[in-house]
Amino acid sequence: MDINCDLGEGLKNDYRLMPYLDSCNIACGGHAGDKETMIKTLRLAGKYGVKAGAHPSFEDRKNFGRKEVSVPMEVLKTQLIQQIGLLYELTKAENMSLHHVKAHGALYNMAWNSNEIATVIIEAVQFFKEKLCIYGPFDSALERKAKEAGIPFMIEIFADRNYEDDFRLVSRMKPKAIITDPDEVRKRMEKIISEGALISLHGKKRSINFDTLCVHGDHPHAVKIVKELRDLKRELY
Repeated sequence: MDINCDLGEGLKNDYRLMPYLDSCNIACGGHAGDKETMIKTLRLAGKYGVKAGAHPSFEDRKNFGRKEVSVPMEVLKTQLIQQIGLLYELTKAENMSLHHVKAHGALYNMAWNSNEIATVIIEAVQFFKEKLCIYGPFDSALERKAKEAGIPFMIEIFADRNYEDDFRLVSRMKPKAIITDPDEVRKRMEKIISEGALISLHGKKRSINFDTLCVHGDHPHAVKIVKELRDLKRELY
């Protein structure tokens, strides 16, 4: 059970989260982050042996990359290559390697259904000749396109977010989008793992074999949640 977290987003808890992670997704300038924060986060990841991934997004700091942006696909592709490329070069300078790419926010959500967006992300990843992995949603356009392209794909679910009955994430505009109680997060994950099924907000179930489990770094109880999940991993595996 790989535990990942979105980091390098300007918060003050990265150093507290990193010891409990297996992989991290580092903001690389689109919605947050700059060269200084990327280097700092990479070095922290290296200290704890955490796999480093790029976390590109729409270039929209005002909305933290969580709003859909209309941009020509070629422009978006260039922006993603530039964002991933900056982190890629920094990993080399730090004698590290880039492990994966995970889209952020609205870009991630759009890649669930949009073949066009999914293709742009795939092409941006293919620009780099490394064997990069993609983290993304299950049963998505991105998953299908990655498999067609022969790119390793890790199915991701969210520990701290609720799902609708169609197993898309509950919109952050709705009151129950985020699971705020760390104990509830743990109990929910115990049930998901024991039953081998993702459970929607209204109790609907869908069988799933996930590869990586995400906790958002900006969750108010992110540190407690990753500690609970690390303990759960030790107990189960």
